[in-house]
Amino acid sequence: MQRTRIKICGITRPEDANAVVDAGADAIGLVFYPPSPRAVSIEQAQNVVADVPAFVTVTALFVNPTVEQVQSVLDSVRIDLIQFHGDEDDDFCRQFGHPYIKALRVRQASDVVALCLRFPCALAVLLDSYKPGVPGGTGETFDWSLVPATPPKPIILAGGLDPDNVNHAIDVVRPYAVDVSGGVEAAKGIKDHGKITKFVNEVYRVDQNNRN
Repeated sequence: MQRTRIKICGITRPEDANAVVDAGADAIGLVFYPPSPRAVSIEQAQNVVADVPAFVTVTALFVNPTVEQVQSVLDSVRIDLIQFHGDEDDDFCRQFGHPYIKALRVRQASDVVALCLRFPCALAVLLDSYKPGVPGGTGETFDWSLVPATPPKPIILAGGLDPDNVNHAIDVVRPYAVDVSGGVEAAKGIKDHGKITKFVNEVYRVDQNNRN
């Protein structure tokens, strides 16, 4: 069984990025969607990633951006991976010369397979909770039984995860990765370093138990 990868999203401060790195997570997420309480400017993002070392993936999250908006971020900030949460199609997502993942708000099991077929160039599909009018970051879980046992692409599980439920989520879904934001926060956009460490350690613990 492979190790479950870990992404901590909605990072707005350098000290929070450092806490993610110190805890042993694999990736951080920067939100470039102005309506989000976790959104960062290009200048903020530059400060956040300044000390992020190699082998920790810096992910840029967009929701229905223009080409110019994406390119401006890519030209100014170290970005390793792009995450699209809106109505973008595969042609739009793959034009930037960066690997990308596509988010889906899950309502039924067939959604997952259908999305994978629509995004052949996506490295993975991120599954989040469906809430009308909200493109992500709802802080709510969805019915994990809707995730196919053998999905066409690697699954990144998001939506309402926290240190107390991530163990059950991994046991049910067996995702390639887990993605958390609000579940490790002291306030929106401000991470709780203790919760980050607890979340990462819990993922490691579950993986070790599953290997034994």
